[in-house]
Amino acid sequence: MNTNQIITLLPYQKPFLFVDGIDTISEEGVTGHYTFKKNESFYEGHFKNNPITPGVILTECMAQIGLVCLGMFMLKDELNAQTPPQIALTSHQMDFYKPVLPEEKVTVISEKQVFRFHKLKCKVKMLNSKGELVAKGLISGMLKA
Repeated sequence: MNTNQIITLLPYQKPFLFVDGIDTISEEGVTGHYTFKKNESFYEGHFKNNPITPGVILTECMAQIGLVCLGMFMLKDELNAQTPPQIALTSHQMDFYKPVLPEEKVTVISEKQVFRFHKLKCKVKMLNSKGELVAKGLISGMLKA
């Protein structure tokens, strides 16, 4: 399964798809990216005249790239193109360090910590285009093909 197939099989669509591309992927981790468009709906009220990407959206971006894309790669032999995988976020713990503004490209780097019985736990971090740490933490979820 190649990276384009993984993105096509993701159970998300615009405006809730936060994966533009997967740069590298292996059994040990994934690196991917997303650019936040200036017309994303959540910027309208967050914050007035000073749009900043909400932390929950940054967490979602990290989960989509760092947990779901990696989980789909891990389950590639079980996936069926007609039936999207079922995914449940079971826990997350995030720390945020810098804001992400409209038109900013971020890179998500995820390292597998544990994958057993279809439960995946990853250490994730998000970097801005300058290579500065935006956020980091742990994300866990259950995946079913």
